[in-house]
Amino acid sequence: MSANLLDGKAVARAIRGEVALGVEALRRRAAATPKLVAVLVGDDPASAVYVRNKIAACAEVGIRSEEARLPASATQQQVQSLVARLNADPDVDGILVQLPLPSGLDRIPVLLSIDPLKDVDGLHPTNAGRTMMRVDAPAPCTPAGVIEILDRSGLPIAGQRAVIIGRSEIVGRPLSILLLHRDATVTVCHSKTPDLASVTRQADILIAAMGRPAFVRGEQIRPGAVVIDVGINRVDDLERVAEIFGPGSPRLQAARERGYALIGDVHPVEAAQRAAYLTPVPGGIGPLTIACLLRNTLRAAEKRRTPAPLRTG
Repeated sequence: MSANLLDGKAVARAIRGEVALGVEALRRRAAATPKLVAVLVGDDPASAVYVRNKIAACAEVGIRSEEARLPASATQQQVQSLVARLNADPDVDGILVQLPLPSGLDRIPVLLSIDPLKDVDGLHPTNAGRTMMRVDAPAPCTPAGVIEILDRSGLPIAGQRAVIIGRSEIVGRPLSILLLHRDATVTVCHSKTPDLASVTRQADILIAAMGRPAFVRGEQIRPGAVVIDVGINRVDDLERVAEIFGPGSPRLQAARERGYALIGDVHPVEAAQRAAYLTPVPGGIGPLTIACLLRNTLRAAEKRRTPAPLRTG
């Protein structure tokens, strides 16, 4: 068996196209253009790249965006004061705080300080609670991307056994709720789960989101399963890259030229031999995370900038 690769880039392009149409419609209807502000604290290179990619994606669909940067020496109060200013700015529709924050800063009070109406990451407890209750709210972007790639690839969710490896508040926990809403039978595994392979081999849909390169091996995958690899890990050890892809692999040659490889949480070669469908890394869930962020920003702007219809009768 050789897995069919699920094209996250193509699905993301479709979502971005829909967002671009929505931005233009909002501009005509309300003479307003959505605006996203990304808060970047410190000088972590990976975070800077992520923010730059999000800013570029906004420009592609017509969303205004800017970066609000603070030094790594910023205090907790300075970060939360910046968020408070953005909350109060009527021209800002969405606020994104790029994680992780530098050492010494607590992300929880920062995320709690974001106005839920401007929380385009869907991480504020108000929005998490609304999602739990199936009330309209922005869904966290990566879990939303997983649902989108399943739906738009024509893969069923209802009645399927879904197993998630990883219980983070960003991916694992909210994704379990979204899958339950779609009538999947959901199991969430984590570091304390005994005999993990016996659980994962039952999955019709297996989602890996724990941040460990090539952790899920072929024997942990039920033949014919749908495997969604959320992880994206930078691996600098070229011997490890050779072990995963093989000594003659084009991926190894590319890693030698670049100095590293991006590898998901699933062993790509072994998974491709067992799964029916597999998301590649890169090019799978990553582009969908950004596309869903753009959609959340548009929806936040629509709610803030479009007056509610008057009730009659």
